[in-house]
Amino acid sequence: MVWTKAKVNLALSLVIIFLGISVADLKVGFYSNTCPQAESIVKRVVSGASLSDPNLPAILLRLHFHDCFVEGCDGSILVDNGAISEKFAFGHEGVRGFEIIEAVKAEVEAACPGVVSCADIVALAARDAISLANGPAYEVPTGRRDGRVSNLSLAKDMPDVSDSIEILKDKFMQKGLHAKELVLLSAAHTIGTTACFFMTKRLYSFLPGGQPDPTINPVFLPELTTQCPQNGDVNTRIPMDRSSERVFDKQILQNIKDGFAVLQTDAGLYEDEATRRIVNSYVGLLNPLFGPSFESDFVKAMVKMGKINVKTGSNGEIRRVCSAFN
Repeated sequence: MVWTKAKVNLALSLVIIFLGISVADLKVGFYSNTCPQAESIVKRVVSGASLSDPNLPAILLRLHFHDCFVEGCDGSILVDNGAISEKFAFGHEGVRGFEIIEAVKAEVEAACPGVVSCADIVALAARDAISLANGPAYEVPTGRRDGRVSNLSLAKDMPDVSDSIEILKDKFMQKGLHAKELVLLSAAHTIGTTACFFMTKRLYSFLPGGQPDPTINPVFLPELTTQCPQNGDVNTRIPMDRSSERVFDKQILQNIKDGFAVLQTDAGLYEDEATRRIVNSYVGLLNPLFGPSFESDFVKAMVKMGKINVKTGSNGEIRRVCSAFN
């Protein structure tokens, strides 16, 4: 069988569609003519809100991730349609930032009614949040439309802190994301906190007899048990990146390598040969002189994630408020 260039392109397109990555009609500057002030409004509102909440960068970054992993990057997590709302799924436990997105949407609607989607606002807010935490600045392709479905049952396969590395790799692969993206997007834990609720098993019942996860560095274990004591307040929050929780950097990858990972899933990245090799490529002796750029690769991973199953063209809608369908 002779493969022409047209057939090759068609085959690649089918593979992309199968893996859930959609690129149709997304482009940088999508609103340059219809709402040129959109991105500046997002940046201003996010920057202002971060002054009163230093954890906001991590909150908005997590919101974008959770939105994209259920029904694609379509703002479905923002909808409040009663008890069945996607936002109430167990896999979205602790996700916040909805009021910030709604505040941005109100200002954008005042300037350009019915033009800018909530899904795009979430993606742009995450970009600006990363920059506020001294992370890399980058351009976000826009043109997403908002989904018309929001149901907590659709979020049952969200990545979970107790997932094995193989399960995580499979869940990411289902979204068209590979081991490299798994490592890079997990490194987003360089900013933000987690609740002791998610640490209980790792610290107090990981092995028979109430033993902790043996991959935790012995120097680090007393710190964690002090912060999250057995039978203590499970809502207490601790940094996910030891000593660097409000600065976007690759320190978390060094922590993972050295046994100072907070989350079990982060620690698991160093137990798998493929992901361990990726972690080492960013923190090895040859980096940064000869190794890959963590910041550049993180941006590529974020942009790729932001294209998962997006609605474009005549699909979906442009909501007037983010919490309700039109």
